[in-house]
Amino acid sequence: MAKKRIGILTGGGDVPGLSIAIKSVVTNSQDSDYEIVGIRRGWLGLLGYDLDDPTTHQNYIRNLDPLTVRRVDRSGGTFLHTSRTNPAKVRMEDTPEFLKNSSYGTVIDPETSTKDYTDYILKVIDHLNLDSLITIGGDDTLSFSNRLHHEGVKLVAIPKTMDNDVLGTDYCIGFSTAITRGVDHITFFRSSVGSHERIGVVELFGRNSGETALITGYLAHVERTIICEVPFDIEKLVALLAEDKKNSPAHYAIVVISEGAIPIGGHVMQTGTPDAYGHRKLGGIGEMLSEQIKEISGNNTMYQRLGYLVRSGPADSLDRMVSMNFGLLAYQLTCKGQFGKLVGINDGTYTAVPLEIVVSGKRHVDVDQYYDVEQYRPRVKSVLGQPMFLH
Repeated sequence: MAKKRIGILTGGGDVPGLSIAIKSVVTNSQDSDYEIVGIRRGWLGLLGYDLDDPTTHQNYIRNLDPLTVRRVDRSGGTFLHTSRTNPAKVRMEDTPEFLKNSSYGTVIDPETSTKDYTDYILKVIDHLNLDSLITIGGDDTLSFSNRLHHEGVKLVAIPKTMDNDVLGTDYCIGFSTAITRGVDHITFFRSSVGSHERIGVVELFGRNSGETALITGYLAHVERTIICEVPFDIEKLVALLAEDKKNSPAHYAIVVISEGAIPIGGHVMQTGTPDAYGHRKLGGIGEMLSEQIKEISGNNTMYQRLGYLVRSGPADSLDRMVSMNFGLLAYQLTCKGQFGKLVGINDGTYTAVPLEIVVSGKRHVDVDQYYDVEQYRPRVKSVLGQPMFLH
């Protein structure tokens, strides 16, 4: 009897732990009736797979076994690679050449010639004889996973994002490592900020949720933390920071700010053209704040944007444990035929919830429980009964 085939892919931004989750699926399937097929470059791996051109196949498909994944847990990112391709919304300029004049795809925007190629994705899944999928990603990757689930594809999803903002789970792969790196870099940053007696501004990732900034600021003991859930008053914040610096024996202060933070009366700072999911790049709010601090208070500043460094390199021990167990749980659900699920952690316990929850909303910081909106800093009202990461 032929083995059942499980396709596995990673989509969206990379984080430490992705390759570990893949390895967990592969190693746990070693003595079973399943074989694992790696889909390279996220959803692009299925969209770019030309049914009539075998030369494209090795670019997007890779059979996985314990030997091929033996060393992948020793570094960060994803050895299958990733992309931000959204098969349900493909612009003409992003469409593979062989699909441009094909009968596949439904036009969803005539002005931009944008098409929905879900029908082609289903065709490729069938062609590859994939019995099911395990998809690893954030909101965007998982939203298309949910679409495929409703199209009849058997699928289990694993949440990853260093923003920790996927609804349906208290924890996503990559979050702990990002926090650890953020705290380390802020600790190092203190050397220069303190030496020059300045106000340091650290900008962190966080589009919809300020949890990365909140927890990093909390653990690093910075003076002020600005999250995207609470619009901030620039004049007030600058006054607080100036006072913090004045009162500090070391004569410096540090503020952490989410890239998605919004000044009162302002807007989220974005650059570039939207990606396939409609997102433009965020960033620049920290630099703007740094300039305003100089202008308003006269204090010199140091600005540091902790971007890709906090999502690079090997996973820390917590992310390693969660990645291994998420991979194992996704594989076990697949073996049991329990599809349409998102694996996760809720109330400190590994769980599986309906995948639909991912598209039902966004996960945000509980401001009333964990944040002082007047003083712009974390404030934990009660620890008893709270989860490990306070959210």
